[in-house]
Parts: sequence; structure tokens; C-alpha cells
Amino acid sequence: MSEPQEITPIDKSDLVGIAAGLFAEGYRFVQVSCVTLESSYELTYSFDKHYRLKNLRVIAGPEEEIPSISVIFPNAFLYENEIHDLFGLTIRNMAVDYRGTLYRTTIRTPFSIGKVKIPVPPQPKAPTQEEKPATATVSSTINEPQGGS
Repeated sequence: MSEPQEITPIDKSDLVGIAAGLFAEGYRFVQVSCVTLESSYELTYSFDKHYRLKNLRVIAGPEEEIPSISVIFPNAFLYENEIHDLFGLTIRNMAVDYRGTLYRTTIRTPFSIGKVKIPVPPQPKAPTQEEKPATATVSSTINEPQGGS
């Protein structure tokens, strides 16, 4: 059984205020994920209270700064450093800032725009003559019971 997920799009300028409100309501910080889009990044912040997730989604351009929530949720500093190192996004005011040294990678910011090939969704193709399902005619005979009861 799955439960519906609540994902709320927000502006990055509202992130810290909303995170502070969730903290005051008793939510805990679970994770933040980052995905490279064609010309921007999608960050999804997940919070939990009583086994129910609340997700906040922020879209940021490559040159935009994202405010840190690590002053409210200290464990966010690892995720924020990871996003900085792997995606190249600037996270402003992190409680602990590794300044790009959390990860050692052969490619600097390997998941940044321009370094990630965005997959094209597969297009359905029409079946060829060989792939078309064979049609067959099926006939059946129903035998009626003999005699009456």
C-alpha cells in the first residue's frame, strides 16, 4: 500500500521560513534531493511528522543561490555540501561549509548543467508487420443437455 505524496512548489526565498515553521510544528528533516533539468535544477526537501512526508520543491537556475536550512535542521549541512560539490549550486549560509571538498571527483561538479546528458523519453513506435499480433478466429460449440429434468 502506498500513500499519496504531498509535493508543494515554493520559491527559494520562502524556503527558510517554511522550514522554520515545519520545525516549530514538530517535523524532522529527512533529505533533500537535487535533479539536473535542461536549464535548471529541481531540489526536493522532505520532512516527516508521524510517518507522513511533506515535500517542498524549489526550482533554481544554475547561477542562483539557495539559502541553507542547516541553521534550523543541522543535519542538512551534509546534503547541502553534496549538492554544492556534485551539482555546482551555491548554498548560502551553511552551518558547516566544506567549500567544495566534501567529495573528491575526477570531474568537478559532475551533475551540473552541460555535463549531464538529459535523457529523451522513449517514443512509442508503431509495430512492424512482423510484430503485429496474429489474429485467429475461434469458434466454439456449446452442447445443450439432452432431455429435460
